[in-house]
Amino acid sequence: MRILLVEDDKVTASFILKGLKEAGYATDYASDGEDGLHLLLTVLYDLAIIDIMLPKRDGLSLIAEIRKQKINIPVIILSAKRSVEDRVRGLELGSDDYLTKPFAFTELLARIQALLRRAQGTSETTRLTVGDLTMDLLTREVTRSGRKIDLQPKEFALLEYLMRNAGRIVSKTMIMEHVWDYNFDPQTNVVEARMSRLRNKIDRDFETKLIHTIHGAGYIIKETP
Repeated sequence: MRILLVEDDKVTASFILKGLKEAGYATDYASDGEDGLHLLLTVLYDLAIIDIMLPKRDGLSLIAEIRKQKINIPVIILSAKRSVEDRVRGLELGSDDYLTKPFAFTELLARIQALLRRAQGTSETTRLTVGDLTMDLLTREVTRSGRKIDLQPKEFALLEYLMRNAGRIVSKTMIMEHVWDYNFDPQTNVVEARMSRLRNKIDRDFETKLIHTIHGAGYIIKETP
């Protein structure tokens, strides 16, 4: 999953970006509304976190503009403003959630996960399953046939993306867009290398292989070859 943060306060931004990366999300960052709008119009994101008080273009006008441009990704507003009127205004302009500062990162993470599940049409689902492979999105625990599998954050993000698209081929470009950040070098073989490590952990000790390479197209996770 790929997230854009638009926040002008460097301390707050650093705090959020660090937490998101540790949670396995690909993250991009803009420090003003104009840069944020440019990224949202040119890059495919799964969710955006937008502060209201931004230089060059405020967060509310940014949200209004992306909704006008039919960009319908989930949006979380961050703001020091606590009034009901401010929250209502943000929701009316097209935000999906509103979080007031200061906040605990665990609360932000829970709201991100809830919105991503809703966007996938699985608002009640906290668990992804393919065959005997299970991923708990809340505890971030992965098991296969009851055996716990330890994954690094990027491996978890990669597996989550595959499982959310179970039965569908995802290309290397799609994986790069959703799992790696804006500065990722598409010429490297990091996707292949990370996929190889993930497959080693998921499939090596099991007779039935779940992760498959579709030559010339990409990768797919499914129960049958």
